[in-house]
Amino acid sequence: MINKKVNNVHEALQGIENGMTVMLGGFGLCGIPENSIAELVKKETTDLTCISNNAGVDDFGLGLLLHKRQIKKMISSYVGENAEFERQMLSGELDVELTPQGTLAEKCRAAQAGIPAFFTPAGFGTEVAEGKETREFNGKMHVMELAFKADFSIVKAWKGDEAGNLIFKGTARNFNSCMAGAAKITIAEVEELLPVGSLDPNEIHIPGILVQRIFQGEKFEKRIEQRTVRKK
Repeated sequence: MINKKVNNVHEALQGIENGMTVMLGGFGLCGIPENSIAELVKKETTDLTCISNNAGVDDFGLGLLLHKRQIKKMISSYVGENAEFERQMLSGELDVELTPQGTLAEKCRAAQAGIPAFFTPAGFGTEVAEGKETREFNGKMHVMELAFKADFSIVKAWKGDEAGNLIFKGTARNFNSCMAGAAKITIAEVEELLPVGSLDPNEIHIPGILVQRIFQGEKFEKRIEQRTVRKK
């Protein structure tokens, strides 16, 4: 069994260089690879193209990279609660490619499965379809979308073992499951890293063959983007 474990986040992110394309799992602040994002800020890696559902908030998640002007292009489904993301997009400082959320997920999954392209009805007749091949299937028009091509994919999981098998917890699964194995190198940041054989095979969401590096993160904040509680 190949041991995918690396000692820390610094080792895990070796090879990520200026100008690369990086996928980052998470939805808002849920299930984001906090330690890896902080390390990218520390490394001062620049001119990144980041593929992520959105860009966190102003002072957390990918918002930290935006504040440092480390991201050249964002490929996302929406701006979210990040005012700095909105400002940079409207001012032209940041190249932004907005993609329908389902299409974004499928472009990740297609890359994971080795499928180069697919057709979807989402976005036909809008700016999303401009410059893309369209075709009719069963009386309905579809747009051809290409699978993503990324250098690195960084995902966050609840538990993992040294062979790279991953288990997600609740809604933190989100984009992490379709981004694992969707790039040349997948890095998994986990809350609990266990020896091989510790995980129940029936509970594993992502098999280790899709992961090249795994490490145990620390000091997870797990911020809540919009806290909603029941009235007493």
